[in-house]
Amino acid sequence: MKILKDFNLKDLNTFGVFVKSKLFFIIENENDLKNILNSEEFKKNNILFLGGGSNILFTKDFDGLVILNKLKGIEILKEDDINVWVKAFGGELWHDLVVFCVENNFWGIENMSLIPGTVGASPIQNIGAYGVELKDILESLESYEIDSGEKRIFNNTECNFGYRDSIFKNELKGKYFISSITVKLSKKNKLNTSYKVLEEYIKENNLKLETSKDVSDAVSLIRKSKLPDPKVLGNAGSFFKNVYIDQKKLNELLEKYPEMNYFNENEKIKIPTAWLIEKAGWKGRRVGNVGVHEKQALVLVNYGGADGVEMVNFANLIIDSVFEKFGISITPEVNLI
Repeated sequence: MKILKDFNLKDLNTFGVFVKSKLFFIIENENDLKNILNSEEFKKNNILFLGGGSNILFTKDFDGLVILNKLKGIEILKEDDINVWVKAFGGELWHDLVVFCVENNFWGIENMSLIPGTVGASPIQNIGAYGVELKDILESLESYEIDSGEKRIFNNTECNFGYRDSIFKNELKGKYFISSITVKLSKKNKLNTSYKVLEEYIKENNLKLETSKDVSDAVSLIRKSKLPDPKVLGNAGSFFKNVYIDQKKLNELLEKYPEMNYFNENEKIKIPTAWLIEKAGWKGRRVGNVGVHEKQALVLVNYGGADGVEMVNFANLIIDSVFEKFGISITPEVNLI
């Protein structure tokens, strides 16, 4: 078992922040996982499990053991005339799972194309895009309890999914390692293009979407047109969560900003945080090495050389500015370490 010391994590976080981990280990199979869980290095150090590094911002060196999930494999577990169950291991890139599914014309996952990160991290965040969330397709997941090393299966309900939230971000935070997930998809056409941006793109380009891959390709093109490539410009996708308000607050805002977009979702009112940030004057704005992307106000970018503290300070300027203008608190979607 090879544990590395003073390991540079710059290439393992999509912000490209230069930080080191005191200890570093790669899990390539379940025996690696069992071995590291039983090791003295694991028992005596702070632990951080790392996937694609696409939803994390390091603010300092990590004084502990970083464990990189490289468990690989995607397979069809079972199927019937209507549905198919696909299992993917945690170290797979999320988009690779999407590609596998849409190439087989399975429906249900296509709207979540090109979301950065790994399969193992997807349930923690309850990832979602263009009107679909992981909770809509997850059948179950396999995990290992960190303290005991025992394997446990969680069904969808047990994950306590919420908006960009799950049991693994709350009461079970840091207590389980997710080794694989199983999604239940449809073999029948389940076209879902009701999300406004996707619907408008289809109409503007006169697209006829017949397969799940057609939808996946459209979503991918939209994302590429709006979001910077982390390999070119350091970012973690959406830095902030969208916000939910009550009817009273909505009425107050509409009096001042009648043009404001809002959405009714499950008896809640969602305000796009990108609109709030843009209206507060931050879209495309840069301070030092950090800025808000010119095409998508939810995305904070590292223009090169920024550390995590500089990025957090910049984010706090935006948070304060939005609160001052609208009386609304916005919160990071990215995990701060």
